[in-house]
Amino acid sequence: MTSHRAPITEAEAFLDAYPDVSAIDIVLTDLNGIGRGKIIRRHELLPLFKSGRGMPATLFAQDVSGHDVDDAIDCVTGGTGDSRCWPVAGTLGFMPATGRGQVLLQMEAENGAPHPIDPRGALLRQVARAQAAGFTPMGAMELEFYLIDRDRDAHGRVQPARAAMTGRRLSGTNCMSVDELDEMAPFFDDVYAGAAAMDLPLETVISEYAVGQFELTLRYRDLISAADDIIRAKRLIRMTARRYDMDACFMSKPFGESSGSGMHLHLSLADENGANLFADQGDDLSPLMLSAIGGIRASMADSMLVFAPVLNSWRRFARKVYSPATNTWAVEDRGVALRVPAGSPKSRHFEHRIGGVDANPYLVAAVTLGAALDGIERGIGAGAEGPDGGVDYPTLPTSWDQAIDLFAASNPMKSILGADLHATYSAVKKGEWETLALWVTDAEWQLYGPNL
Repeated sequence: MTSHRAPITEAEAFLDAYPDVSAIDIVLTDLNGIGRGKIIRRHELLPLFKSGRGMPATLFAQDVSGHDVDDAIDCVTGGTGDSRCWPVAGTLGFMPATGRGQVLLQMEAENGAPHPIDPRGALLRQVARAQAAGFTPMGAMELEFYLIDRDRDAHGRVQPARAAMTGRRLSGTNCMSVDELDEMAPFFDDVYAGAAAMDLPLETVISEYAVGQFELTLRYRDLISAADDIIRAKRLIRMTARRYDMDACFMSKPFGESSGSGMHLHLSLADENGANLFADQGDDLSPLMLSAIGGIRASMADSMLVFAPVLNSWRRFARKVYSPATNTWAVEDRGVALRVPAGSPKSRHFEHRIGGVDANPYLVAAVTLGAALDGIERGIGAGAEGPDGGVDYPTLPTSWDQAIDLFAASNPMKSILGADLHATYSAVKKGEWETLALWVTDAEWQLYGPNL
């Protein structure tokens, strides 16, 4: 199985194209989707491509704050020593916002295979499984996020950013407002300029369904590159926002009364010639696609921890407008979990709508593809269509702790992700839950302190 290790010619071309660049961010994506790594100097880039770079596999046993989780450390294959990381092909580029280069890394085991706890490796394994069956997975993910002000309001609360052009404080929902996008044009112009320099295929920008919320779409292409795109796009948006005295927020539900931020995955399978295998057959939907949907529904309850990985993720489901939390599917219905968009029968695909923007795109893609392949291999039916069709398959958990328990006990998740990654991810999330279970919040003091 290919590891997508980058050839040294990419580094040579980069150094030739950017003679003034003195430093490069090297980024390994942990289980939480967070970049861990180093900033190396220019002279270190060629050795990185020639020989790799050692980093501890225990980076995959950290919680979102970067603290080691003891039970997760015990799951790490090979102990606490370094493992070799290698540049990912096609991800080296220049980021104008920082003036530095950037390249994604993937960790490998001693035998050269992807490290068993590297989330990108889990996706590579599922893609290899698909390719062995004659399928080429294709996809894209949507990226929703908030732009917020560095300064808090008079009450100490987070507030929306000011428009980059006019300085006006953003207000009102302004869903799909072109004028609001124009007010933010200097910021988004820089984002698109950065994307061009990085060969990152950003496409449409939308003013979303809340104050200061936006969405960027990315080009539909091979599934591994689509997941890489999300990692690179989030870093690009975050780095650019800092230069405008804003922060880019990738929490699923940063504001309780406002719309949550999703990361919807669009997925299809192509044959070796690039033809869409999910294309309609006459007037009927593809049986192959329906079996893929059935496989996803069969293990959707078990997989919810991947799509909603942290406590805040579950606030997104409190109001289910465009944030479905039911095990359902339908054609052209944004209220279900698995939507088959209307459009050309030849380009038919489905959209997995449950994932939050806080989820790890490699795990989201691996679990979705793996469950789809399970459905195809077993000939599972999609079940009844529509918002009332959820009775055919297990209902979804309603809380983070339930999701943790279901995931930890799940044989399908262990099979798709591998035993080591499955055990480590379970331990990391259990450790985060235990930490927050002891955290007495300001809201509790305000509600209970004076009254009980």
